[in-house]
Amino acid sequence: MDKEKDTRLLRKYKGSSHRRSPPIQSGDKIDYRNISLISRFISQQGKILSRRVSKLTLKQQRLITIAIKQARILSLLPFHNNERLFQMKRTQRTPKKRDFKPRKK
Repeated sequence: MDKEKDTRLLRKYKGSSHRRSPPIQSGDKIDYRNISLISRFISQQGKILSRRVSKLTLKQQRLITIAIKQARILSLLPFHNNERLFQMKRTQRTPKKRDFKPRKK
């Protein structure tokens, strides 16, 4: 009888007991002007995070995507963020010295 009780208890528990809070609160407005909210759903490269990663509902993901695209068009957000790559290219590039030869007449 004790074994049956133990197996029932083990079957009921399937995971963690606490729920995660949603990434967007009820008071947050999804808009292209709300850069602090929008920037949480962009990767370091400047890509829009997927719905699975960002834990948003389908409707919220659509609104976030539209807001990010509008903010990019209005130059509030960059299209891609490659500052590190830009700095690397800048340091590698050295100015070329040009030797000018006089023309022969």
